Amino acid sequence: MTSEQHAAAERIAASFAKQGLMATLGASLGAVAPGKVEIILIPGPAVSQQHGFVHAGAVSAIADSAAGYAALSLMPPGRGVLTTEFKINLVAPAAGDRIIARGEVVKAGRTLTLAQAKVFAEASGQEKLVALLTATLMAIEGREGVND
Repeated sequence: MTSEQHAAAERIAASFAKQGLMATLGASLGAVAPGKVEIILIPGPAVSQQHGFVHAGAVSAIADSAAGYAALSLMPPGRGVLTTEFKINLVAPAAGDRIIARGEVVKAGRTLTLAQAKVFAEASGQEKLVALLTATLMAIEGREGVND
């Protein structure tokens, strides 16, 4: 990892630590690489819906943040990102030992970045796709971190 990549990973970790919603959900930051970020959620009653699956709101939140942090990982210091829109397809119930959102930049621009997040439910070492999010993120000057 280069010193620039290390600095970006530290900036993302510091920003993630400030996100009250991620703390409320019990989500944690996983792998961070240029253009890629992973967020992990351990299912429990606080994030479940009436059928016992992880609520779509929690799935959407970790997917949005994973896409946002993937975009931030390619931004220079002093810039932040805001989600301007996202679409999420929920393709299977989110049930498993862990829910993992993997954000990845599709196209980074100076002002707008297109990113996706795939969300997987992991059970017994096997992963199953449960959601796919596509997001447009806007670069903002003078603000560090993600402000979703």
